[in-house]
Amino acid sequence: MNTIDWTSICSIDDIVPDTGVCALVDGGQVAVFRLGKDALYAIDNVDPNSGAAVLSRGLVGSLGDRVVVASPIHKQHFDLRTGECMEAPEHSVHAWQVRRNGDAVEIRRGEP
Repeated sequence: MNTIDWTSICSIDDIVPDTGVCALVDGGQVAVFRLGKDALYAIDNVDPNSGAAVLSRGLVGSLGDRVVVASPIHKQHFDLRTGECMEAPEHSVHAWQVRRNGDAVEIRRGEP
């Protein structure tokens, strides 16, 4: 992967473990989550069920073997690896590739 494709959004220390933050990337909002010490995930921040930019404020957890965030508005669960809405797959969001590069958290848009 070419480093020019990656966008630095914040320092790893800017994301409290087991929470999310919102970043503005290419004119859109991205919800970036840090689970535990080093696991990073990123999905679009806008909840397609409500139209509100709130997914970064949702509660993170798991449903079976899937790592998810629950939307704070209608409580739908979004898979943090794929962006799939568990209750209504037609309302899924885009997932972003995310990595740690030193202390920087960087993202790159994944395949929709």
